[in-house]
Parts: sequence; C-alpha cells; structure tokens
Amino acid sequence: MTLLVTVFAAVTVTVIWYKTAPETKMNLGMLCFMLWGASVMWFIDAVFEYAELKAEYFTPEPSEMLNDLFLGLSVIALALIIWLVALLIKDPEGKVKAAILKRKK
Repeated sequence: MTLLVTVFAAVTVTVIWYKTAPETKMNLGMLCFMLWGASVMWFIDAVFEYAELKAEYFTPEPSEMLNDLFLGLSVIALALIIWLVALLIKDPEGKVKAAILKRKK
C-alpha cells in the first residue's frame, strides 16, 4: 500500500511539474525527486518482502494494509513539509520577504 500511495503521488506531481515546467518557480522538481525516491525505496522493500513471504505477500491483513496506508501518507506529508520549508526559504517570488518587511514598518 505504501508503494501504491507514493507512486500515485509521484505521478501526480510529475504531471503537474511537466505541464508547468518552463514558467514555474515552485521548485516542483525537488518534490518529484523526493516522491520518486520514496517510491523506489518502497519498491525495493516490496521485492525483498515478496522474496521472504512468497504468495503470502499478496494476502495482507486489513490492519497491515491500514498501517501501510498511514505510513505512505506520512511519507507524502513529510515530503510536502520539506518541500514547503525549502520553498519558503528560497522564496522565489519574494512574497515572504515582502511580508516580513511590511510587518517591520
């Protein structure tokens, strides 16, 4: 489930990045790389888990699926938080700097 969730998020962000690539300043490439990296990590984990469990891999318990879903969503949330912090630090359009300078006056 973690692999499925992160791959869907990675594909979605990649499509958005590809459509807005030349004129965007939102640094979506960083978010793409983080989500694709997580997807590769979960894929390798799935391969090793399949090698260990064989056919049992395809019949998980509902509680395991729910835990995997929460873990996948947590990884996506963490990637979004890291991306947002990096975006606020980079401040490509100067809006954060303008808000801080406006508040000081």
